[in-house]
Formats: sequence, C-alpha cells, structure tokens
Amino acid sequence: LALIGRTAEKLETVKAELGDPDTFTFAGDLRDEAQVKMAVDGVLAWSGRIDGLVNNAGGQFPAPLKDISLNGWNAVVANNMTATFLMSKEVYRRGMEEHGGAIVNVGADFELGMPGMAHNGAARAGQTNFTYSASVEWAHSGVRVNSVLPGFIASSGLDRYPERAHHVLRGVRERIPMKRHGTESEISSAIVYLLSDAAAYVTGIALRVDGGLHNMGKSSFYEVPDHDRAKPFNGFPLYQRPKVLD
Repeated sequence: LALIGRTAEKLETVKAELGDPDTFTFAGDLRDEAQVKMAVDGVLAWSGRIDGLVNNAGGQFPAPLKDISLNGWNAVVANNMTATFLMSKEVYRRGMEEHGGAIVNVGADFELGMPGMAHNGAARAGQTNFTYSASVEWAHSGVRVNSVLPGFIASSGLDRYPERAHHVLRGVRERIPMKRHGTESEISSAIVYLLSDAAAYVTGIALRVDGGLHNMGKSSFYEVPDHDRAKPFNGFPLYQRPKVLD
C-alpha cells in the first residue's frame, strides 16, 4: 500500500493506524505534475509496479458564485479534477498501459450543479466525465476506470465546515430514504469492490453510495417516513463520529 498526500505528519499517522511498517508514503502536491511524477517514481522504486489507484484528493469551501475568486476557483478545480487527471495519466503511462489495472476516482454526485459551491460542482462533474472517457480509451489496455460518488458521509471532515452550514449537514438526513448519513466504511467497501477482481466486468460507472438520495429528485410530493431500519456498516475501529452531527 502506498499513501500520497500533502502532509507528511498525517501520512505517518495513517501508516501507524494501519500497523503496517511496509506502507510507503510520499508527501507532495498532486496538483503539480512534477511532484506527481516524483510520487510515481517513488512508488515504482518501492514496489516495482502499480496495479490499483484510488484518486481521493479533494478540497472545497462553501461560497456564493459571485464571491469566488479566480484563485479559489482554480484551487478547487485543481484539487478535485486536475489531480485525478495527472495521477491517472502517470500511472497509466508508467505501467498500467502494459499490464492493466484498476482506477477508482472518488468524487461527488453534482452533475446537475451545486449551488453554493459551484466550483466544486463543476470540478466533480468534470471528474466523473473523465472517468467515462478514460474507461473507454484505456479498456484495450486492460485498465478499468470507475467512480465512487459518496453522499452525505459522517466523516471528520464535516467538522471543518463553517457553522452556517451545520444545519444543512444535519437536516439533509430528512431527505435521505435510508434516514441516516453514510459511514466511511461503506465508501471504502465500494472502492475495494471496484478495485478487486470481483468487478472485472465493471468499468465506466459512477457508483452512488448515498442512501438513495439521488432518486429523490426535486419532488416535494413524497415525505420519507422516519425509521431506523437501514443499519450502518462500521468497519473502522478508530472511527469517530463528527461532532456537528451530535
């Protein structure tokens, strides 16, 4: 397993949590093509080949469209779309083109827009479109490319949103057919499936893991009954529920 991210300390923390001293880490900026090449160089020197890639880099902030600066726009697009392109292209050209592999892009289901975070909506829609294109162009090399689109997940990242967004993060549960937020384990399970041989005939899909929220559409004629029948899967012993949902 190789972990790549911007902060060395966080990478080492995850490595310690995994309990695997053989885990490779590389601290760098995946928005920078030169650093992406260095990261792939390091992984190949350590392991010899790359069979699976998970693009999970991202970052965004809520803001009205009229207030987003060009720097803010470019930063979110680079985090959420360009990094996926750079990493995918590099691992494909540096081995997967010859021996095949699987790529999973972790995005979000904003193909129809995201008012309040338009930069994120545009970038995530572009990332999903990239998945569709790459899955066709690279199929002849034995490379599968898929996306996982999480819904509202009870992760620690929710606590970093400003207080004005807290009521939305808590209240969205009412529109989710399963009447709860998802768990990190449920997203990880979808990623593992798409990386595995069990998904050998699956490519070019955007797998929504959102408790059925995408099927609600814009209808206001149906109110989901309150219930607790959709029990969560929690496979992470170190999981901590975000405070904003308490």
